[in-house]
Amino acid sequence: MLDDKVKVAIDNWAPRFTSQGIDYNDFVRTTSRIHGWENWCREWCATADVHHALGVKAESRGDLITAGEAYIAAALCYHFGKFMFQDHRDEYMDASRKAVDAFARGVRLLDPTAERMEIPFDGTAMVGTLRRPTSDGRAPLILLLPGLDSTKEEFFYWEQVFLKRGLATFSLDGPGQGECGYRTHIRPDYEAAGSVALDALVRRTDIDRERIGAAGVSLGGYYAARVAAFDSRLKAVVDLCGPYNFGECWQGAPSLTRLAFQHNSGARSPEEAEARASQLTLEAVAARIKQPFLVIQGRLDKVIPWQQAQKIVDAIGRHAELVMFEDGNHVCNNIPYKYRPLTADWLKAKLA
Repeated sequence: MLDDKVKVAIDNWAPRFTSQGIDYNDFVRTTSRIHGWENWCREWCATADVHHALGVKAESRGDLITAGEAYIAAALCYHFGKFMFQDHRDEYMDASRKAVDAFARGVRLLDPTAERMEIPFDGTAMVGTLRRPTSDGRAPLILLLPGLDSTKEEFFYWEQVFLKRGLATFSLDGPGQGECGYRTHIRPDYEAAGSVALDALVRRTDIDRERIGAAGVSLGGYYAARVAAFDSRLKAVVDLCGPYNFGECWQGAPSLTRLAFQHNSGARSPEEAEARASQLTLEAVAARIKQPFLVIQGRLDKVIPWQQAQKIVDAIGRHAELVMFEDGNHVCNNIPYKYRPLTADWLKAKLA
């Protein structure tokens, strides 16, 4: 019998795994081996190791596309092995390092435009992946912001949606996320980090600094809204199932979400974590947002209730619009063929 944490992970995030690139057969085989939460990371890393070994063999033969795809598959498995596994710190850190390394190997082989950027911030560094479309000239840029438990390594296939439409992407590990999260915690004023990232990006000569948009998933939607409220260099924003006030979602959130937030926020107890979650609010800043702002929400979302999306739109006013998918779950990962093209096409049109 599955323990509660394993059941929560499967029930809430199975569509996310497959929509982000995990092979369905890998998902079934791996989760069927897991009965206790203590084995979650270990079994996903075992699956990742299979892909990584295939990548090494393919690279040694000179089959570089095959190798790159295998490394990306490995990176995703390593990532999802540790994505909510902070209570086993040694395994978490080992899987994190392997995910970063495998992703770097894969993206190097599959996308010669890809570039790792390290941006000094708050005594450490934020880390992001910049990718550019094949067309010449300065490309519009989409800042992609992960949520509570996602990282830039999860976004390879998400980035492809924008690249196919001639949009560059920059996927960022900010405070409390991915590599930056090793030494920092979640902060309510994410605009501080977002503006520093934009400072670095607008200095580049290969992107169009006048056409920068953002798309944030889950808690990343809150981050995108905070940046938009304080930085006019963002010209259009998509918020994918982000909260208006994360504290209002706390009691109904999955147990793993609450545990992950406690760890990533630096809280020392569940009570302190809930108090910190309530600090993540758009209440005082939403009215500052003047850019075109699209909120995409799933009516079936169990993590961020759909009423949060309505609050965001009401608070922003005439600059905001809401698309509600009646059949969508959290981040609408069960219907990626609906929300992904919509996000990219809307941003492309607004940045035109």
